[in-house]
Amino acid sequence: MASISLSNIHKFYPNGYAAVRDVSLDIKDGEFMILLGPSGCGKSTTLRMIAGLETISKGDLHIGGARMNDIDPADRDVAIVFQNYALYPHMTVIDNLSFGLRLRGVGRSIIDQRVANIADMLGIGELLSRKPAQLSGGQRQRVALGRALVREPKAFLLDEPLSNLDAKLRSAMRTELIKLHRTLGTTIVHVTHDQVEAMTMGERICIMKDGVIVQVGAPMEVYRNPVNTFVAGFLASPPMNLLRGRLSAQSLSLDGTVLALPPALGQAFADHAERDVIAGMRPEDFHLKADAAASTVPVEVHAVTTEVLGPEVILVATVSGEQGAEIHIRCPRDFRAKPGEIVIFHYDVSQLQLFDPETTYALKRPVQI
Repeated sequence: MASISLSNIHKFYPNGYAAVRDVSLDIKDGEFMILLGPSGCGKSTTLRMIAGLETISKGDLHIGGARMNDIDPADRDVAIVFQNYALYPHMTVIDNLSFGLRLRGVGRSIIDQRVANIADMLGIGELLSRKPAQLSGGQRQRVALGRALVREPKAFLLDEPLSNLDAKLRSAMRTELIKLHRTLGTTIVHVTHDQVEAMTMGERICIMKDGVIVQVGAPMEVYRNPVNTFVAGFLASPPMNLLRGRLSAQSLSLDGTVLALPPALGQAFADHAERDVIAGMRPEDFHLKADAAASTVPVEVHAVTTEVLGPEVILVATVSGEQGAEIHIRCPRDFRAKPGEIVIFHYDVSQLQLFDPETTYALKRPVQI
């Protein structure tokens, strides 16, 4: 196992494009780190620089305390699993699993033992004689993981390894990867654009945009305290509702809908009174009934449509009339509303987040309300 440290890493291409800019990140020994962001944000390029598949234009990379900038990829002792699996199509599963070890001159008995252990761990023992074309997507993914695991590297680098799987298999493989990490305790860096993967798998999330790091933290820490509107609108599905409003000393006006603020929030945001703000409201903080124990205030919405998901219903609605801004609200599974129907919800205003419309950064909230 090994820690991974990126210090002021840059990646410039010959045409001048900066794919990664001034990225600094310390990944602890044995940590499961998620690199999350939209396509083109630089997360895969960052992973490839750790693997040695992309040169580092500026900055320093250390793995296990040793500088790796000029070390050949084969000598970094890391294993990478790609989105497309990258299995050798002419080789059987057992040959795919053992190929890297054979190249390194590992003894036959050790290879056989490692392959047997990994095949048993991943449940692919009955597939060893097959070739990749005879495997399902989930089976190929297990073999690709097995090929990385059998090397017993210092760290695993996973580049969107679940994106080609269907929803059921993706969920199952998330669980398998979490179990594997708990069993092995090896450092894992996992690149994804899937918020569910990030929230359920990572011990910490590093959110990237336009080649820079925007926020790093534990999943729930980032979820509860997004640093800016990009993180608020990107993490979770459905994401935080972002509405333009006007703040006063004791209330927030959202295009005609006025929310009374608890004293603690009013005091926390006092310096921004009588200014425009962006209000962040999580879909799960709207309730059909008032809660005397919570700071709920009534909010009238106009139903647009409902998304029935089984365990819950997502209501798409507008505030302040049918032409108002659209929001998403999590509702109980038996909730129903016709398009245009007016529904009264009770919003837990203690969970309100406010952002500066110019900088997009979050305004400081009280720790507890």
